[in-house]
Amino acid sequence: MDAAISRLTRTLLLTLVLSPSPLVAQGDWAAVERALGRAGTEQPGGVMRFSFPRSDLRVTVDGVAVRPALALGSWLAFRRAAGGAMAMGDLVLAENEVAPVIARLEQGGVMPSAVHNHLLRERPRVTYVHVEAHGDAARIAGTVRAALALTRTPMGSPAAPSAAPFALDTGALAGALGRSGRVNGGVWQVSVPRAEAIVQHGDTVPPAMGVATAINLQPTGPGRAAATGDFVMTAGEVEGVLRALRENGIEVTALHSHMVGEEPRLYFAHFWANDDALRVARGLRAALARMAVR
Repeated sequence: MDAAISRLTRTLLLTLVLSPSPLVAQGDWAAVERALGRAGTEQPGGVMRFSFPRSDLRVTVDGVAVRPALALGSWLAFRRAAGGAMAMGDLVLAENEVAPVIARLEQGGVMPSAVHNHLLRERPRVTYVHVEAHGDAARIAGTVRAALALTRTPMGSPAAPSAAPFALDTGALAGALGRSGRVNGGVWQVSVPRAEAIVQHGDTVPPAMGVATAINLQPTGPGRAAATGDFVMTAGEVEGVLRALRENGIEVTALHSHMVGEEPRLYFAHFWANDDALRVARGLRAALARMAVR
């Protein structure tokens, strides 16, 4: 009996040492929330995600006023990992904000992993700086907040979502796309995870940290929608996805990487359309069919 109790005690102690404590985890996110000055949203896979809508920007594409939820949402996500936390994000910046933001990020050990466009013909021009970091979560959060303080990004708590009715039939959209979504900030948003696990530096990267295909539709008139987002592909999928988009009247606006050192290597194709919403959804479904998704 004593030997059994001893073994049980050792097992419990080992579990406490190796398993993350919920209290410690809660404290970590609380410190991150204090550093960023806002609450995060828990996502599947142990991810805590923070949003920074660029509601200060007045961006148009071909006459369409772009809502923050369509293509102007900065974000930062954390997950517990070896050495503390892993963090990834995407900062939406005006052109004159890019240089000072990157300099401040690097001072705090947050690495820009990509700098590029997502849209074409937008006015004013917008640049997207993708970031990643590993280590103390509160330090990373403080660095990102200091960098955002060099921009005009609103740093107060985001406004509550509008209760205005959505102008498109989301049930019909889901049927045409073959995927369900949700309305956020006047935009119908869909996230499609990849079939396989994504690993970076030995840590699994959950879909909520930016490795799921994102599809956003914003109403632009009776039965019409502007659509943008990005398809997350492996090398062998790129040609088929881009062909499917073009064959369905959807413009490819960028093709590039967002990350450094991930396995398998991922490529991100951004797109734009402003057409009959169901036609656009069916075209996006044709592109999804060329990928390995869940």
